[in-house]
Amino acid sequence: MITLAVPPSISISDEQFTEICQHNRDLRFERTAQGDVIIMAPTGGETGRANVEIAADLVLWNRRAQLGVVFDSSTGFKLPDGSTRSPDVAWVRLERWQALSPDQRRRFLPLCPDFVVELKSPSDDLADLQTKMQVYLDNGVQLGWLINPDLQLVEIYRANCPVEVLHQPQSLSDEERLPGFCLNVSEIFGDSSP
Repeated sequence: MITLAVPPSISISDEQFTEICQHNRDLRFERTAQGDVIIMAPTGGETGRANVEIAADLVLWNRRAQLGVVFDSSTGFKLPDGSTRSPDVAWVRLERWQALSPDQRRRFLPLCPDFVVELKSPSDDLADLQTKMQVYLDNGVQLGWLINPDLQLVEIYRANCPVEVLHQPQSLSDEERLPGFCLNVSEIFGDSSP
């Protein structure tokens, strides 16, 4: 991950940021509330595999539950603080999705997801991911899971609660926010050992 500091004298509009993203489709960009641009590195094979496993489990649950909409890591969310972030996996309650206009649905989504998952890859800095999770909380996320396969740890972020750390959990769930959803974390951890 590289953060490109943008001087305060230069203001990149939402349209210009979208254009930068469209002209550099091989790269993944995020933007902080201060206007700095973050260039994300592509993931390795294990991280890509694990991201798909998480998304697939969430999609399968959501198809049965029909409670919301699932998004992959290429989806940009324009958060209330002005930043644009792309979680590895995100979920938005159905009524919030349906409240968006067709035009809003085609652009970076102007809302904070209800649930996010970030999966730490070897190239990620843990402190940067923890800061990103706090940004989600500050902007309205109700539940976030930061999964660290190398250490077999999960940090659970909930609105108005201290961060909970689980060591080598077998599964993750939250009946209040995601009724009936259970993620088998042991599959995500795979062959990695702490």
